[in-house]
Amino acid sequence: MYRLRKYFKKYWALFLIAIVMILGQAASELALPDYMSNIVSNGIQAGGFKDAVSDVLTTDTYNHILLFANKKERAVIKKSYRYTKQEKLDQDIKKTFPKAKDIYVLKDDSDHDALNKAMLKSMLIVSSIENMDKNSESYKKLMGQLTSSVSSFKQQYEQAYTSYQASQNSLPEATRQESEAKLKAMNAQLQLMEEKVKEGDVFYFIQNMPEENRQKMFDNIDKQMKTMGNSTMNIAGGNAVKSEYKRLGANTDHIQNAYILKAGLKMLAIALLGAVASIAAAFFASKTGAAIARDLRLDFFKKVESFSTHEMNQFSTASLITRSTNDITQIQQVVVMFIRLVCFAPVLGLGAFVRAMQQSKSMTGVIGLVLIVILGVLGVTFSIALPKFKIIQSLIDKLNLSMRENLSGVLVIRAFGNEKEAERRFDISNTDLTKVNLFVNRVMISLMPIMTFIMNAVTLAIVYVGAKQIDLGHIQIGQMMAFLQYGMMIIMGFLMIAMIAIMLPRASISAKRIADVLETENSIVEPAHPEAFPQDQRGLVTFDHVSFAYPGSEENVLSDISFTAKPGQTTAFIGSTGSGKSTLINLVPRFYDATSGHVYVDGVDVRNANIHELRNKLGIVPQKANLFSGNVRTTLQYGAANASDEDLERALEISQSKEFVDKLPGGLDHEIAAGGTNVSGGQRQRLAIARALAKNPEILIFDDSFSALDFKTDAKLRKELNEMCQKEHNTVLLVGQRIASIMHADQIIVLDEGRMVGKGTHDELMKTCDVYQQIAYSQLSKEELENE
Repeated sequence: MYRLRKYFKKYWALFLIAIVMILGQAASELALPDYMSNIVSNGIQAGGFKDAVSDVLTTDTYNHILLFANKKERAVIKKSYRYTKQEKLDQDIKKTFPKAKDIYVLKDDSDHDALNKAMLKSMLIVSSIENMDKNSESYKKLMGQLTSSVSSFKQQYEQAYTSYQASQNSLPEATRQESEAKLKAMNAQLQLMEEKVKEGDVFYFIQNMPEENRQKMFDNIDKQMKTMGNSTMNIAGGNAVKSEYKRLGANTDHIQNAYILKAGLKMLAIALLGAVASIAAAFFASKTGAAIARDLRLDFFKKVESFSTHEMNQFSTASLITRSTNDITQIQQVVVMFIRLVCFAPVLGLGAFVRAMQQSKSMTGVIGLVLIVILGVLGVTFSIALPKFKIIQSLIDKLNLSMRENLSGVLVIRAFGNEKEAERRFDISNTDLTKVNLFVNRVMISLMPIMTFIMNAVTLAIVYVGAKQIDLGHIQIGQMMAFLQYGMMIIMGFLMIAMIAIMLPRASISAKRIADVLETENSIVEPAHPEAFPQDQRGLVTFDHVSFAYPGSEENVLSDISFTAKPGQTTAFIGSTGSGKSTLINLVPRFYDATSGHVYVDGVDVRNANIHELRNKLGIVPQKANLFSGNVRTTLQYGAANASDEDLERALEISQSKEFVDKLPGGLDHEIAAGGTNVSGGQRQRLAIARALAKNPEILIFDDSFSALDFKTDAKLRKELNEMCQKEHNTVLLVGQRIASIMHADQIIVLDEGRMVGKGTHDELMKTCDVYQQIAYSQLSKEELENE
C-alpha cells in the first residue's frame, strides 16, 4: 500500500470529511446507552427525578433536612435555597405545585452537584421517616421508644410534682415560685410530647434529644447508608423528591412522562444525526475508494499502453487483466472498509471502554477477560488464513490464463479433438483455486459462531456480575444495561478490526502487484529533448548497421542490417520463418530499440524522436488484423479522426474492401464486433489495410498483411497501392512470405537467420542470391517466374 501512497494523498480532503462523519457517528452511538440508562434509572425507577435536589421544599422538610445535616452541609443547603412566601410565588410554581404555601425555592445559581452531595443523606433520612409505614414493625418499635421516653419524662414530672407538694409550705416564696415555674414548663413539655407521640412526629423527639444520643443515632445511620451504594442512594433520593412534590400537589406522573419523553426525543435526535453521519461517511468513503480505483486503472492502462513488447512479455495478458480488475477492486474495497471501519472501530471500542469504566469500574474485569479471549481467537485464525491469501491471487492469474488460452484457441482445441484435455487443464486450475478458497472461507466463517458464542457468554457474565452489583447498590439497572451495550460495542470494534485485518493482506498483495506494473521501467522511453523531423524530407527510412537481440538473449536476432527505403518506392522483406522480418520492421516504430546501429526516419534517429510524432508518420498493418468494436466508419477513422467519407471510400477502393462494404447493411455505418469477429478473415485484413491507408501516412508498413487474400485480390490491391504510393510518394515497407506479393517491389531485402543475404530487385536477386532463388522456386515454377 505504501508504494501507492500518492494516489491516497490526492484525496486527503474527502478522507478527512469521511473521518469527521465517522467521529460523529461514533459519538452518537456512544451517547445512546447513557440516555437509555437515564430513562431506566431516573425515568422509570426514580420517577423522573435523577437525584435528591428538589426545586422546592416545604418549610418542615427544609428544617428536617437541616436537622440531619452537618455544619458544612447546612451551609451549602442554606446558600442554595431561598425562602419565599406564598403571595410572592410566581405563576409557574403555583401551577406546578398547587398546594404550595410558604416554601423554599432552589436558586438558579446553585451548584447542583455540590447541593446533591450535601443533602442526599439528610433527604433520604427525612423521606424514610416521613414515608414510614405505620403498620410496620420498625415504626411500632420507634413509636414504642418514643412512648417510653414520654413515660420516663412523665415519671420525672410526677416525682418532681410530689416532691414539690411535700415541701411547698416550707419553701421560701422565691424558691416556691421558681419550682412552680419549672413544674409548669415540664407539664407543658409533657403535654407537647404526648401530642407529638399521637401525631407520630419523630423529628420533634430527634431535635430534642441530648446531643450525645443524637450523634450516636447519626453515626448508626451513616453506617447503614454506606452499605447502600451511591446508585441506590441517588434513586432513593429521586423518590424522596417525588414524595415531596406529591405533598405540594404536583402531578408526578406528568413529570415522569415528560422526563422519559424528553430523553427519548434526545435519543431519537442523536440516532437520526448518527444515521445521517453514517450515510455521509459511507458516501465520502465510497467516493474516495472509487476515485482512487479510477486513477489506478487509468494510470495502469496508460502504463501498459506504453509498454514495449519486452515489458508485455514480463506480465502475461491474463495477469494484467486480473491486476486491472480484481486487484484494483480489492484495493477499492479496502479503502472504503479502511475509512469506515479502521477509523470507526478504535473510536467506538475505546470510547465504549471509557464509558463502561464510568458506568462501573468493578465490572471492567469481564471486558478485559473477553478481550484476551478475542485476541487469542483472532491471532490463531489469522496465522492460519493469511498465508493463503497470496496463493489465491496467483491461482486467480493461473485460472484466467487457462480460461484465456482455451477461449482464444477454441477452434484449435476442437480441430484436434482435445476438449477433454482442455477441460482437464482448466479443472486443475479451478480445483486448486476452489480448494484454497474453501479452506480460507471455512477458517474465516468459523469466526462468526465463535464470536457469537463469546458475545452470548459476555452477556451472561455481565448480567451475573451486574446483578450482584445492583444488589450491593453499586450500580443501577439502567447502568447495567448501558454496560451491556458498551460491552457489545467493544466486541464489535474488535470484530470490525478483524474484518479489515482479513482484507488488508489481500489488498496489500494486490497493491504490490499493481505497483510492480506501475513502477516497471520502460525500455522504450521518450527522449528528454526530442529532435524535430525536418520539413524537407518525407518518409525516408535508413537502417545503418543495425543489430538486435531480445532482452536476456545472448544471440542476435538481426545482425548488421543496412539499407535505405525511399519515398515513392516499395521495399520488401522476405526470408524463411524466424529470419527476423517482423522484428526488423518493429524497430521503425520503436516497438523495440536496436541493440547496436541506428534506425533513421527522415534523417532523425528514432531513439531521439518524439514517439508520438514518429508514429504519426506511420501506418502499420500487423500480421494479425485486429479491429475494435464500432462501425466501419469509426474503424477506418481510428488513425484519422478527421478523414472525410471521400477519403474513406478511396481507402476502401485501394484495399479492395469497397465491394463487400457496400453490400453490408448500413454500409459505412455497419457495426463491427470486437476483434472483427462478424466479418471473414480476408475482410478483416482488408479493413485493417484500409484503416492504415485512410491515415495517408508517410510510411506504410505491411507485416505479411496479404496472407489472407486470394491471388486476384492481392494483385489488384498491390496495383492500386503502387499507384497511390507513386502519386503520394509514400514509403512502403512490405513483409511477405509469397514471392508473388513482393516480386514487383523496387527493393527486396532477403534475410536468413537474421543476416541480410541479398538486396536488389527480383531480377537481380534471381541471379545473385541463392536463398531468394530457393524461396522463389519453392513457390513458383520456372515458367511462372519467367511469365511474371
